[in-house]
Amino acid sequence: MLKHQNHYMFSMDMKIFNNKNDNNNNNKMNNIGVIGGNGYTICSGSLDKTIRIWDIETTKQFNLFKGHDRYLTSVKYGSNGLVNIILSGSYDNSVRLWDIRSGGQIQVFNGHIYAVYTVEYSPFVIKNSSDNSNVICSGSDDNTIRFWDIRSNKNELYNIEGDEDDGIICLKFIVLKKKEKTKNITKTLF
Repeated sequence: MLKHQNHYMFSMDMKIFNNKNDNNNNNKMNNIGVIGGNGYTICSGSLDKTIRIWDIETTKQFNLFKGHDRYLTSVKYGSNGLVNIILSGSYDNSVRLWDIRSGGQIQVFNGHIYAVYTVEYSPFVIKNSSDNSNVICSGSDDNTIRFWDIRSNKNELYNIEGDEDDGIICLKFIVLKKKEKTKNITKTLF
């Protein structure tokens, strides 16, 4: 059991770190030096205002992030070009990016007027940038979904306001399948 005094987990995300140079595909080792065991980790956010990374095999905490003023509601590991990044949302109305390697905070995004319940990496890429996603989004009790460019913490890119006053408590991007029609008819999404 993963435990720490006064650390009550509110949100978590899991990541598997594999060694790409492992020709045997046995996944016994990984290429990130601070993670022991088989590379399975859990990232947790909690009521004590901290984010922790745990090695599942050893049940040991190996990283601690502090900076939020109120308790955490959502944490996510990055993917693709953002594998060393954690995204978090909190009751302090902020969205934050953290660097796993340095153990430090990278950026703070402010704009919500109530608690941020959910955060997500979006599949969107801003024009004139790398192929990696550089847009994150957050959902809040203020009934908005906000999109942020991680290269700048000035203002949000876009804001969607919900129809009801119940707040946004979860987000998930889904990829729509493309269906090709025959005889030179354009592609449609369904």
